[in-house]
Amino acid sequence: MEWLTDNPWVAWVGVALILAAIEAATVDFVFLMLAGGALAGGLAAALGGNAPVQVIVAVLVAGLLLFVVRPIIKRKFTEGDHDETIGASGLVGREARVLQTVTDTDGRIKLAGETWSARVAEGTEPLRPGDDVRVIAIHGATAIVAADRH
Repeated sequence: MEWLTDNPWVAWVGVALILAAIEAATVDFVFLMLAGGALAGGLAAALGGNAPVQVIVAVLVAGLLLFVVRPIIKRKFTEGDHDETIGASGLVGREARVLQTVTDTDGRIKLAGETWSARVAEGTEPLRPGDDVRVIAIHGATAIVAADRH
Protein backbone atom coordinates (compact mmCIF):
# COMPACT_ATOMS: atom_id res chain seq x y z
CA MET A 1 0.00 0.00 0.00
CA GLU A 2 2.96 2.28 0.56
CA TRP A 3 3.79 2.03 -3.15
CA LEU A 4 0.34 3.41 -3.99
CA THR A 5 0.79 6.42 -1.68
CA ASP A 6 4.16 7.04 -3.30
CA ASN A 7 2.60 6.80 -6.80
CA PRO A 8 -0.85 8.49 -6.63
CA TRP A 9 -1.01 8.69 -10.41
CA VAL A 10 -1.76 4.94 -10.41
CA ALA A 11 -4.92 5.56 -8.37
CA TRP A 12 -5.99 8.26 -10.84
CA VAL A 13 -5.45 5.88 -13.76
CA GLY A 14 -7.48 3.23 -11.90
CA VAL A 15 -10.34 5.72 -11.41
CA ALA A 16 -10.13 6.64 -15.11
CA LEU A 17 -10.37 2.97 -16.11
CA ILE A 18 -13.41 2.44 -13.89
CA LEU A 19 -15.10 5.52 -15.36
CA ALA A 20 -14.27 4.34 -18.89
CA ALA A 21 -15.87 0.97 -18.11
CA ILE A 22 -19.02 2.72 -16.88
CA GLU A 23 -18.99 4.80 -20.07
CA ALA A 24 -18.97 1.62 -22.14
CA ALA A 25 -22.29 0.71 -20.52
CA THR A 26 -23.94 4.14 -20.76
CA VAL A 27 -22.50 5.55 -24.00
CA ASP A 28 -23.50 9.10 -23.11
CA PHE A 29 -19.97 10.57 -23.03
CA VAL A 30 -20.36 11.82 -19.43
CA PHE A 31 -18.19 9.20 -17.78
CA LEU A 32 -15.68 9.45 -20.61
CA MET A 33 -15.24 13.15 -19.85
CA LEU A 34 -14.87 12.37 -16.14
CA ALA A 35 -12.25 9.75 -17.04
CA GLY A 36 -10.39 12.46 -18.96
CA GLY A 37 -10.41 14.58 -15.82
CA ALA A 38 -9.08 11.66 -13.80
CA LEU A 39 -6.25 11.18 -16.28
CA ALA A 40 -5.42 14.89 -15.97
CA GLY A 41 -5.33 14.46 -12.18
CA GLY A 42 -3.00 11.51 -12.71
CA LEU A 43 -0.75 13.64 -14.91
CA ALA A 44 -0.66 16.33 -12.21
CA ALA A 45 0.30 13.64 -9.69
CA ALA A 46 3.02 12.26 -11.97
CA LEU A 47 4.44 15.77 -12.35
CA GLY A 48 4.67 16.12 -8.57
CA GLY A 49 1.54 18.11 -7.74
CA ASN A 50 0.15 17.68 -4.24
CA ALA A 51 -3.31 16.22 -3.57
CA PRO A 52 -5.25 19.53 -3.68
CA VAL A 53 -3.59 20.46 -7.01
CA GLN A 54 -4.40 17.03 -8.43
CA VAL A 55 -8.08 17.34 -7.46
CA ILE A 56 -8.34 20.90 -8.80
CA VAL A 57 -6.77 19.86 -12.12
CA ALA A 58 -9.05 16.82 -12.37
CA VAL A 59 -12.19 18.85 -11.65
CA LEU A 60 -11.25 21.69 -14.04
CA VAL A 61 -10.38 19.36 -16.91
CA ALA A 62 -13.48 17.21 -16.35
CA GLY A 63 -15.67 20.35 -16.29
CA LEU A 64 -14.06 21.68 -19.45
CA LEU A 65 -14.54 18.35 -21.20
CA LEU A 66 -18.15 18.05 -20.03
CA PHE A 67 -19.24 21.52 -21.05
CA VAL A 68 -17.12 22.12 -24.15
CA VAL A 69 -16.04 18.83 -25.71
CA ARG A 70 -19.01 16.59 -24.84
CA PRO A 71 -21.65 18.67 -26.71
CA ILE A 72 -19.48 18.64 -29.84
CA ILE A 73 -18.92 14.88 -29.68
CA LYS A 74 -22.56 14.17 -28.84
CA ARG A 75 -23.76 16.28 -31.77
CA LYS A 76 -21.31 14.53 -34.12
CA PHE A 77 -22.47 11.06 -33.07
CA THR A 78 -26.18 11.86 -33.18
CA GLU A 79 -26.17 13.68 -36.55
CA GLY A 80 -28.57 11.96 -38.92
CA ASP A 81 -29.61 9.63 -36.12
CA HIS A 82 -33.25 9.69 -37.19
CA ASP A 83 -33.49 7.43 -40.20
CA GLU A 84 -36.93 7.99 -41.70
CA THR A 85 -36.55 5.03 -44.04
CA ILE A 86 -37.11 2.42 -41.34
CA GLY A 87 -40.17 1.60 -39.29
CA ALA A 88 -43.68 2.80 -40.02
CA SER A 89 -42.53 6.28 -41.06
CA GLY A 90 -40.51 4.66 -43.85
CA LEU A 91 -43.75 3.45 -45.43
CA VAL A 92 -45.08 6.95 -46.09
CA GLY A 93 -45.06 7.59 -49.84
CA ARG A 94 -45.05 3.91 -50.78
CA GLU A 95 -47.57 2.28 -53.06
CA ALA A 96 -50.09 -0.28 -51.80
CA ARG A 97 -53.05 -2.24 -53.14
CA VAL A 98 -56.56 -2.20 -51.69
CA LEU A 99 -57.71 -5.60 -50.37
CA GLN A 100 -60.99 -4.53 -48.75
CA THR A 101 -62.87 -1.32 -49.58
CA VAL A 102 -61.17 1.60 -47.85
CA THR A 103 -63.46 4.29 -46.46
CA ASP A 104 -62.96 7.14 -44.04
CA THR A 105 -63.48 4.69 -41.16
CA ASP A 106 -62.12 1.29 -42.25
CA GLY A 107 -60.46 -0.83 -44.90
CA ARG A 108 -57.51 -3.12 -45.61
CA ILE A 109 -54.52 -2.71 -47.90
CA LYS A 110 -51.48 -4.78 -48.83
CA LEU A 111 -48.45 -2.63 -47.96
CA ALA A 112 -44.86 -3.88 -48.09
CA GLY A 113 -46.07 -7.47 -48.09
CA GLU A 114 -48.28 -7.02 -45.02
CA THR A 115 -51.97 -6.41 -44.51
CA TRP A 116 -52.63 -3.02 -42.91
CA SER A 117 -55.73 -1.28 -41.62
CA ALA A 118 -56.37 1.76 -43.76
CA ARG A 119 -58.53 4.86 -44.09
CA VAL A 120 -58.85 7.27 -46.97
CA ALA A 121 -57.57 10.80 -46.58
CA GLU A 122 -60.17 13.35 -45.52
CA GLY A 123 -62.45 14.36 -48.39
CA THR A 124 -61.47 11.36 -50.54
CA GLU A 125 -63.91 8.91 -52.10
CA PRO A 126 -63.82 5.25 -50.95
CA LEU A 127 -61.32 3.02 -52.75
CA ARG A 128 -62.24 -0.39 -54.12
CA PRO A 129 -60.36 -3.73 -53.95
CA GLY A 130 -57.62 -3.86 -56.58
CA ASP A 131 -57.10 -0.06 -56.62
CA ASP A 132 -53.55 1.18 -56.34
CA VAL A 133 -53.06 3.67 -53.54
CA ARG A 134 -50.26 5.73 -52.06
CA VAL A 135 -49.67 5.98 -48.31
CA ILE A 136 -49.73 9.62 -47.24
CA ALA A 137 -49.46 9.09 -43.47
CA ILE A 138 -49.30 6.44 -40.77
CA HIS A 139 -51.40 6.94 -37.64
CA GLY A 140 -50.60 4.19 -35.18
CA ALA A 141 -51.31 0.92 -37.03
CA THR A 142 -53.50 2.57 -39.67
CA ALA A 143 -52.30 3.78 -43.04
CA ILE A 144 -53.92 6.89 -44.44
CA VAL A 145 -54.11 6.47 -48.21
CA ALA A 146 -55.13 8.30 -51.36
CA ALA A 147 -55.67 7.04 -54.90
CA ASP A 148 -52.37 6.62 -56.72
CA ARG A 149 -52.51 8.74 -59.87
CA HIS A 150 -49.50 7.64 -61.97
